[in-house]
Amino acid sequence: MTEWREAALQDIAYVNPAESISNGTKAKKVPMELLEPFTKRVSGYQIEEYKGGVKFKNGDTIIARITPSLENGKTAFIDILEDDEIGFGSTEFIVLREKEGLSDKNFLYYLALSPDFRETAILSMTGSSGRQRVQTDVVKEHLFNIPPLPEQRAIGSVLSSLDDKIDLLYRQNKTLEQMAEALFRQWFVVGASEDWEVGKLGDVIELFDSMRIPLSKMQRDKMKDGKLYPYYGAASIMDYVNNYLFDGDYILIGEDGTVRTDEGYPILQYATGKFWVNNHAHILKAKPPYNNFFIWNYLSKKKIDEIVTGAVQHKINQGNLKSLDFPKYPIKLIEQFNNQTNNMFDKINKNKTQIRTLEKLRDTLLPKLMNGEIRIEAHGRASQKKGRDDR
Repeated sequence: MTEWREAALQDIAYVNPAESISNGTKAKKVPMELLEPFTKRVSGYQIEEYKGGVKFKNGDTIIARITPSLENGKTAFIDILEDDEIGFGSTEFIVLREKEGLSDKNFLYYLALSPDFRETAILSMTGSSGRQRVQTDVVKEHLFNIPPLPEQRAIGSVLSSLDDKIDLLYRQNKTLEQMAEALFRQWFVVGASEDWEVGKLGDVIELFDSMRIPLSKMQRDKMKDGKLYPYYGAASIMDYVNNYLFDGDYILIGEDGTVRTDEGYPILQYATGKFWVNNHAHILKAKPPYNNFFIWNYLSKKKIDEIVTGAVQHKINQGNLKSLDFPKYPIKLIEQFNNQTNNMFDKINKNKTQIRTLEKLRDTLLPKLMNGEIRIEAHGRASQKKGRDDR
């Protein structure tokens, strides 16, 4: 195989390339909040007048350069524009574009996610502790270890194929969830009857909060041998550890810290299989005749401001969660809903399991491919770099 070489980022890629957009021109803007953490693509855009900021085209990579967005994985590959369109974002982005013959666009995206790039970006930060920014000049002058172009393309192809499959599964789940939400709304919101009495959420769920055990980062770092399981926090999977507290299907709802969306709905996670949970998320299951999918659909569109306490640190305590109003729906209607959505529910859960497997594979391969520990030839054959003792 051809050897890798050290090269400054600016020598192999255009960094914040100049494009022609006049102030006041209507164009597609990607705000920071539309970058989904740890997924390849931007979730959307807004049509706005251009008033300054970085510009980009399809095939470019955009990277958040401000805390906490950088740490939250706010990096995306642009594929939402037409071939002749130019998009824009704030000056808090760094834009990378391939240089013909020197770099591959997909490789640049994964380079931006690599430990070397992240460490360089974080070490370059200046500013106040609350709003530190990456110094673009430092990053673009940093020397990275770069493979030859054919190997760049092979690396980009392998990792992109995993992300494409992950994206497809996410989109399948989104479609299934929308179908179930539409059915729920038709039967239980639009078709609601004044004769239905109002009960409490506590009547239809079982809580498992007493089984939670928080783990410090130091403790989690010691739990990395063997098979790993998700470690959930209030709003997301925070880590992976080699043990679990739960085995089955559960709904998690944020207890403190991040407990509601900007629209006032609860922060929900659906945990399935074996997993661990810290003490910042409530853990619940539906009681028959309800199932978790029914409770999920109800909670996902239920405003919860009335049960949130704390001006600075938001919290939903157990008593308030149980007191949330929940209509006493007709049993036959519940059973009909369950029968029509059970297959959707099963498919969503299978897809989520596959997503976690693929994400773990991608996250394991990415640093090894980007540092040359695993080499891939242009035709796709992989080889592992040997240590001294193996030669």
